[in-house]
Amino acid sequence: MFSITRNTILITGGGSGIGRALAEAFHAKGNKVIITGRNASKLSAVEKANPGIVSRELDVDDPARIKAFAQEIVAEFPDLNVVINNAGIMRAEDLKSGETDTAKATITTNFLGPIWLNAALLPHLTAKPSAAIFMVSSGLAYVPLALTPTYCATKAAIHSYSQTLRAQLKGSSVQLTELVPPYVQTELMGAAQAVDPNAMPLADYISETMRLLEAEPGSDRVLVERALFFVQAEREDRYASTFAIINH
Repeated sequence: MFSITRNTILITGGGSGIGRALAEAFHAKGNKVIITGRNASKLSAVEKANPGIVSRELDVDDPARIKAFAQEIVAEFPDLNVVINNAGIMRAEDLKSGETDTAKATITTNFLGPIWLNAALLPHLTAKPSAAIFMVSSGLAYVPLALTPTYCATKAAIHSYSQTLRAQLKGSSVQLTELVPPYVQTELMGAAQAVDPNAMPLADYISETMRLLEAEPGSDRVLVERALFFVQAEREDRYASTFAIINH
């Protein structure tokens, strides 16, 4: 079962937002943390602010690079036992416009990237006596935002993929946990989101997530209270009203 301490953890998209905050939280707990991303300056800033965190550039849109990266990172950090698939993009789309480049980029980064990385690292992880994969989905996987249709679809796909990968890993040493953030104050869709009073403060999201992980380390999903608004909408027979609220 996953322990919140004494791990070697790889976090994609660790240069900012939830990825950086998770990296710093796990680092503070005494874990060895490696972050990846596409922006070298952001990665360097995290390293400088947190001595001991290590960064490596990685574009999760490139399957060949992911395969090579997996070999490199396992050779450099043979104790690697936790992967947090966090890298993602969120962009507005007008589906009536006929434009599809945004959808292609979003599907590649948010869905194919984690699939490729897991495939490359699972032979190593399954050989460990205790390992874990974390998949970062979203409350929008459960009730979508019409402004960002492909983003929501990829997060719904991550939720489904997490369930099936968990089933296939049953009996192995690898735990699969889905992290389900609500609307959080990050710059995922621009600077305005980071100060939006309707969004959950990033520090509060991370603090509650870490508390839940410490209390229930074997959970299939980590659901902060705000995420329940989305996750339980259909079960509580308020899907239509919830959809209307977030798409007002």
